[in-house]
Amino acid sequence: MRELLLGYGLFAMYYVIVVNSIYLVINIFSHLNISTIIKRARFSRFQSLAGSKRVPPVSILVPAYNEELTIIENVRSLLALQYPEYEVIVINDGSKDDTLNVLIREFGLKRQSHVSVRSVVPSSAPSGIYHNPQYPQLYVIDKENGGKADSLNAGINLSHYPLIASIDADSLLERDALIRLAQVYMENPEETVAIGGNVRIANGCWIEDGMVKEVRLPDKILPMFQTIEYMKAFLGGRIGWSSINGLIIVSGAFGLFRKDCVIAVGGYREGYPGEDMNIIIKLHKYMLENKKKYRIAFCPDAVCWTQAPDSLHILASQRKRWGRGNLKNMIEYRHMLFNPKYKIMGLLTMPYNVLFETLNPYFKLTGFLALVGYSLYDMTHAHIVLIFLAINLLYGYLLTISGILLEEFAFRRYTKPSDLMKLLGYGFLMFFGYYQLGAIWRVLGHIDFLRNNNTWGVMTRQSWQVETRQS
Repeated sequence: MRELLLGYGLFAMYYVIVVNSIYLVINIFSHLNISTIIKRARFSRFQSLAGSKRVPPVSILVPAYNEELTIIENVRSLLALQYPEYEVIVINDGSKDDTLNVLIREFGLKRQSHVSVRSVVPSSAPSGIYHNPQYPQLYVIDKENGGKADSLNAGINLSHYPLIASIDADSLLERDALIRLAQVYMENPEETVAIGGNVRIANGCWIEDGMVKEVRLPDKILPMFQTIEYMKAFLGGRIGWSSINGLIIVSGAFGLFRKDCVIAVGGYREGYPGEDMNIIIKLHKYMLENKKKYRIAFCPDAVCWTQAPDSLHILASQRKRWGRGNLKNMIEYRHMLFNPKYKIMGLLTMPYNVLFETLNPYFKLTGFLALVGYSLYDMTHAHIVLIFLAINLLYGYLLTISGILLEEFAFRRYTKPSDLMKLLGYGFLMFFGYYQLGAIWRVLGHIDFLRNNNTWGVMTRQSWQVETRQS
């Protein structure tokens, strides 16, 4: 038994080292591409583009379910964007709170009886469409509850422009965020089918009139951990994956898509808690099967600010949903795994996702327990456990530091002298409980999948005004 426990524990530890090594290579790609990104961010043409008629118009889709506390600030931020021509379509997905009424009151909306709605992708029929000529860019769809994917499809059916952007209702865009995505799109409009924006944590920031006036680190530990986690994932991971056209997800909080391509793949898929991953996999699959040149890009200087859960209960619900969506997508598209037909997606991105995201929590938890069990059998060899744990901790922390350094080199949003030390300190603390909880939540998400639980889970919002008052 001792040899079995030791053997499996060492296998799991080597597995974590191998997976982290692959992620380190992706980080290296991110660092190699960061100088180009810095130049684009500093010397961007977005100010001149903001008034150009050559910029393609965009339909911004905002699915909203029980968002009465955040929706007004969200819409205000969208109506203030620096962009020549766009529309904002809020889809009230059968909210049980006052989401629809606060929008009607704030913007003086009236129900419209003669608005043309096509049916290019499957969705629930709107029960009402609201508009006010004083806000010509703004439309609100009211519909029965059908989920986020159904809401996005309803927005597509009403939309009037060739590009669509998906935005979460609890998020705020920086004024130049959309024009920065458009600049990336215009570099190669024939091949670009989707572009992801950078999602940052707004907790602790000073927010006024739907805009982030001053960037600050969160005061609470859970949002602080998520700030570092997002930094590592978006800057350390997605820049690198984008450079080899291997992105598997464009965050549902903020992304830009060519509408014709989204329609070609049938729109968003209902019943997927990971609809943002699902649409990207479908786009890869469609373009590769039809032998079309394409790219799915990431633009880290196009920033969307979002509220992070600040309680374990809500964070657990979110992470279980993510784990459920990831597993469902991997099972649905398992035929793409190791299939040369799907190039980078089939040979690298999806196998890595299965190993790092889907199976990772099982190897981490069981490997750790095996080594602990071995050390309890024979404490004279407990140093083996400590050595391997130390190696994995230091390796993982190196990747965390890499993400933080990318932030410091390229963007430096957190300017207080103590901010860097806080990021490094909290980044180390995350290895003592937070990552282990994340692994457990992903396993529980898989169990929910096996139980056929497709509910969204518990999510509560906090008014953006709270952040303003706390400042």
